[in-house]
Amino acid sequence: MKPVTIIAYEDRYQPQFKALNLEWLDLHHLTEQRDLDVLNDPKTHILEQGGFIYLAMEGEEVIGSAALMKEHHGVYELAKMAVGVNHRGKGLSKPLIETCIQKARALKAEKIELFSSSKLQPALRLYERYGFKHIPLEDSPFETADVKMVLML
Repeated sequence: MKPVTIIAYEDRYQPQFKALNLEWLDLHHLTEQRDLDVLNDPKTHILEQGGFIYLAMEGEEVIGSAALMKEHHGVYELAKMAVGVNHRGKGLSKPLIETCIQKARALKAEKIELFSSSKLQPALRLYERYGFKHIPLEDSPFETADVKMVLML
């Protein structure tokens, strides 16, 4: 196994970023048009809006991803958190989520929000371990999201 590194997103990795995220979205029947819009053009929908994308790389292969999408001043959404099916259970989510939290803190963000599905229990447990708390779901941009969590920074 090659060493895994976390890098900032580059346009040349868009096809792998998209495939990696669709892998889990499709598996759990959670893919929505908003996901496709973001995955087809992450530069426009994330980066140019003040957000960030991080990739877990094994050589030139994208094996994990996480994004911080700027919602408004002081608030970011943790999104597009994914680890390839052949790389799960190896702790790759840890450096991805930690990189996002560190970035949000460096930006002096007040909080990180996320939307998820109760179908994704391992992911929800990961978020809870990092201090995310369940809050009422009142404003989900996703039809399939039935969980909202927040981490106060």
